[in-house]
Amino acid sequence: MSNTHVFRAERLVSGYDHKTIIHGIDLDIPQNKISVIIGANGSGKSTLLKTMAKLIKPTEGDVTLDGKVINKYPPKQLARMLGLLPQSPVVPDGITVADLVGRGRFPHQSLFSGWSKQDYEAVEEAMEFMNIIEFANRDIDELSGGQRQRVWIAMALAQQTDILLLDEPTTFLDITYQVEILDLLTNLNRKYGTTIVMVLHDINLSARYADYIFAVKEGKLIAEGKPTEVLTSDLVESVFDLNCVVIPDPVSDTPLVIPKGRYHVKDGDI
Repeated sequence: MSNTHVFRAERLVSGYDHKTIIHGIDLDIPQNKISVIIGANGSGKSTLLKTMAKLIKPTEGDVTLDGKVINKYPPKQLARMLGLLPQSPVVPDGITVADLVGRGRFPHQSLFSGWSKQDYEAVEEAMEFMNIIEFANRDIDELSGGQRQRVWIAMALAQQTDILLLDEPTTFLDITYQVEILDLLTNLNRKYGTTIVMVLHDINLSARYADYIFAVKEGKLIAEGKPTEVLTSDLVESVFDLNCVVIPDPVSDTPLVIPKGRYHVKDGDI
């Protein structure tokens, strides 16, 4: 891995069920960095990611990889460069951890070839990286939500792509598992240079783990840049309709969004 690719969207318009969700977005994904797409529910952030991943065909504009429209890549060739972990993937019945992680090797195998030494090594390395070797022979259904998410990410790692897209990888997880997953993804980026693009719903975790942020509102890109450049109280109020203050995070020195809520109201005003 760790090869550099130019991954971008140009004048992107997309949606589904004859409804336009994304309205003319231009996006240049920073190479070998962690980018996070933020926005309120219904803002189009997951639709944008799915269009970038070729799950939704744009009605206008293009998604390109190294200057070539992604729809023109043969599926297996694209899958060797671009990996996707969708939100709430479906677990096949009766499958073990090792078997599921092994499915990540499909893009590297031909119709008549068996498993190579490289395939076995890639699966073992992915399971070791995600700390799931001890679960290798267990059924996926026996694992907790956080453990299961580590398995899905290991499958994506076994695919050995240079770009990894994740749609809300921490949804439905307790805060401990959220931090664990994001720490592991950061380790992946720092060790291998994997370009990571995530949709996250937690703005403070986004600020802490992102190298670069794309803020989306009503299907349009309204701000982009480093968290310290983008995450102001005005931006957060515009994107999330949230009255807040933004202060330095005492742990990471990244922006920390503090909602005001009722606690900014003076006594006697209620």
